[in-house]
Amino acid sequence: MKENIVASADAMAMFCRLQMSTRKDLPIRSSEMGVLIYIQKEREAVTPLMISSFFHITKPSVTAMLNSLIRGGYLEKKQSSTDGRSYTVSITDKGLELLDLTYRDYFKAMELLEERMGGRDFDKLVNLIQKANAILKEEIK
Repeated sequence: MKENIVASADAMAMFCRLQMSTRKDLPIRSSEMGVLIYIQKEREAVTPLMISSFFHITKPSVTAMLNSLIRGGYLEKKQSSTDGRSYTVSITDKGLELLDLTYRDYFKAMELLEERMGGRDFDKLVNLIQKANAILKEEIK
């Protein structure tokens, strides 16, 4: 394998680990925090399928995360009035409190990068990551 490919994989893995360790005392997993943030940002009622599509994860994985968040009191489930199998999820007051407490910490690494790299380099980084995400998403389809 090419040396630069191995080095780039190591660099990306380190970046992800450092970003995920910004808040270690969360009462939920970082993937569940991602789901809470996604639900908070959506303007419409959120379904498990929307979460599955956005994060490119299987519906059973989404169901497991949602059940954990519902059991923890961070989300509530609302059954569809027209289809008993379908439902939406929304954030509870407890979920909003958790987001309020951790939102700044969760994005602290990005703020630090922007501050230390400068706006121009930070924007380049974000644009390149978005481009890489688009390429990888295309491969998933």
